[in-house]
Amino acid sequence: MTKRERVIRMSVEQPLWRALTGYRLLTLLYAIGLFAFAYDEYDRPGVALAYYAVLAVWTLATLPRVQNAAACTKRFLAVDLAIALTGILLTPWVVTQGHIDRGGPTLPSIWTAGSVLAYALKGGWRWAAFASTPVAAANLVERGHPARDTVHNVILVWVASIAIGYVVEVARASERTLARALEIEAATRERERLARDIHDSVLQVLAMVQRRGAVLGGEAGELGRMAGEQEVALRTLVSGGLVPLSRASEDAADGALVRVVEEPDDSGPVDLRTLLAPYAGARVSLAEPGAPVELPPGAARELAAAVGAALDNVRSHAGAGARAWILVEDEPDEIVVSVRDDGPGIPEGRLAQAEGEGRLGVAQSIRGRLRDLGGSAELFSTPGQGTEVELKVPKVSLGKAERR
Repeated sequence: MTKRERVIRMSVEQPLWRALTGYRLLTLLYAIGLFAFAYDEYDRPGVALAYYAVLAVWTLATLPRVQNAAACTKRFLAVDLAIALTGILLTPWVVTQGHIDRGGPTLPSIWTAGSVLAYALKGGWRWAAFASTPVAAANLVERGHPARDTVHNVILVWVASIAIGYVVEVARASERTLARALEIEAATRERERLARDIHDSVLQVLAMVQRRGAVLGGEAGELGRMAGEQEVALRTLVSGGLVPLSRASEDAADGALVRVVEEPDDSGPVDLRTLLAPYAGARVSLAEPGAPVELPPGAARELAAAVGAALDNVRSHAGAGARAWILVEDEPDEIVVSVRDDGPGIPEGRLAQAEGEGRLGVAQSIRGRLRDLGGSAELFSTPGQGTEVELKVPKVSLGKAERR
């Protein structure tokens, strides 16, 4: 089984960059169209044509620069804004006075807003305010006096760019928070998986050494005592103290990243019956369907391990003479495995007490496994009448759990 790294990429910001790319192209065509429509109002149309040629070449050549925050450098932003300001300040020199008096558009027209929006997407609302200020000043110089329509357009660009910049900052903070939440979820799942494996092996061995040492006494008793101390320490570590390091996350150019290590299993389905067969014995009876009960490999192993954990509880708590029965049912919508014993049962409140003490046999080895598979584990027990653990896994969730 080989490991691979799965990257979860999140970006609320990236669609805004794509929208900005389209905006720059459309407003370029719009500015050129306005020039063609009002050609007679230009005293120096040759200068305007030269400016539009530069604007078109610059817009098309720099499309990769407005794909994401990393490509949109400070130098690009400065040149882009300078081209917009140059067009605004050239306008009084190339158009007629009547064009200006009627509030006609500047040479770059609304293309200028694209430059300001690039600042907003790159650096947030402060950068947007910084870029809007010279644009406002240039528009007032072009008009010659603070006319109502000019002031209106200036304030609109100012407010819109600052608002978008603020939204971008909030989106970035939200992405980082979500990335961190996914990291914590992945770390928690890994901790629970380790806790189950440790419970199924190390903790049970330590508990057995402690019990046998206490019976034998002498040096074996001392060894048992140390094993008991290590068992308590390990249970405490597994139940609450094991906090793995955070997975790598970053605020990359096209969104926050969360990297999760996976262990894919490319083998085919596994017959659950073959995994449960070794549990059958003199005191454990296995009843199963006549046809294969096929599951994805990971799901089959986890379900079989949960059955093993239930049988371990029978051996540990129901007594040496207790019998157990395993019943496998392959229903149309789910797979149900029941583990029943004829032991003394579990006193009310004992499970909650055991979990509080760090004994995670039911909480992690059984319920935790079923939860990861999208299923459930229910425990029914009456003092003096034995215990039954019913494990249910919906078939629709098996593929999802395996992919996750």
